[in-house]
Amino acid sequence: MSGPAEALQERARAALSGFVAVEMDDDGALRFEYGGALCSLRAVTLADGLDVLSITAVLAWDRTLKPALHKRVAERNASLQFGSIDVITRGKLADVLLRYTFPATGLADAPLATMLLLVLSGVEDARRGLLG
Repeated sequence: MSGPAEALQERARAALSGFVAVEMDDDGALRFEYGGALCSLRAVTLADGLDVLSITAVLAWDRTLKPALHKRVAERNASLQFGSIDVITRGKLADVLLRYTFPATGLADAPLATMLLLVLSGVEDARRGLLG
């Protein structure tokens, strides 16, 4: 990764570092924990002048696959402002992920930090409701 996406990811790292401990994975993605969820963030250039940030958060893992889980995920999706929640099944178990990708080209530091915190507050709210 180089150029505008690399610069954007570094700015996102700086914004997040005020709130969480951020590490870089071997593949270049940023890794951190927020509200008990394991999160990953990556900046990608889709086209010249169009850089996006993609956030994935593991809200719950190894949950028993039951109708109640799907119901809770549907309820969280209905109230979520940024992103969508998916159930990834593995036999009788499931992981629950929140994903959100947004264009970030041209965002100044303060709006970028605000956007990241809005997404992460949704992560925290969604996770709280899934663990019961």
